[in-house]
Amino acid sequence: MQVYRSLAEIPRDFGPSAVTIGNFDGVHFGHRQILRRVKAIADEHGWKATVLTFDPHPTRIVAPDRTPPLLTSPEARATLMAEEGIENVLILPFTPELALLMPEEFVRRLLVEAMGARAVLVGDNFRFGHKAAGNVAVLADLGKRMGFTTEVVPAISCRGRMVSSSGIREMIRAGNVSLAARFLLHPYGMEGQVVSGRGVGSKQTVPTLNLATPAEVIPASGVYITYTRDLDAAREWRSITNVGYRPTFGASDQLTIETFLLDALEGETPARIRVEFLRRVREERKFDTPESLRAQILKDVRTAQNYFRRVKAWTGRECISC
Repeated sequence: MQVYRSLAEIPRDFGPSAVTIGNFDGVHFGHRQILRRVKAIADEHGWKATVLTFDPHPTRIVAPDRTPPLLTSPEARATLMAEEGIENVLILPFTPELALLMPEEFVRRLLVEAMGARAVLVGDNFRFGHKAAGNVAVLADLGKRMGFTTEVVPAISCRGRMVSSSGIREMIRAGNVSLAARFLLHPYGMEGQVVSGRGVGSKQTVPTLNLATPAEVIPASGVYITYTRDLDAAREWRSITNVGYRPTFGASDQLTIETFLLDALEGETPARIRVEFLRRVREERKFDTPESLRAQILKDVRTAQNYFRRVKAWTGRECISC
């Protein structure tokens, strides 16, 4: 995959291409339907399968008070798009100047002149241009005049609910990470640095890793079955993770994300990890004594071990497709 960070980086002879436009936060099930259609059209005609996305999220410029917390970084989005065969991703800086482009200028400069678009695919709620003046009808009309076809890929539902990034954010913040995984087609994960903690987990006889993360969407407080990966080495562990404020050891206003490894650490403590959330086990609660907490941790460990035994080898998708 080729990732471009500005229009200046795109070769003059870039096209022809099949293009889709959007934020694609999370690259969920609905997004993947669009990406697969882009790939199919590109393959059929010998064009380049291409995505135009933005950083920062456009609302940070045009409506900062309505900016949503993001599920994925631009780099993570590009990686997920590559799974669907996308060859080129333009992560375009969204600036006040870009926000002022009228729909026709937006299409001419970005889609036609820069990307050589021959087909443009969007969702049915797609809006673009200054003050969101353009919609799918405007795009289709511009396409007829500028030499590309327009295809609208309808929204889809999973288990009776419409698939959307906003809905997935709500699921995760409510602790429903297993349903979020079905919509995403992969577990929601957070990445960051391993930092020193209070050592409570290690005193309870299981190796622990404390995560400091820039993630914007944090699961609800509670205990989760998770999978933990070393971002700098080919190591991974089954795990359980506590998200919360550790009320048993004194209430704190600082959120902690503490992961207990179910497998041997074997080697140095990782510097950077990714924690993927598979299922919520229970709410966080205060225990009367450290001993009662230890007993609950061991119970949580058994619950997680039974879960992993049922799914056997975790592939990331076998139990989460819609």
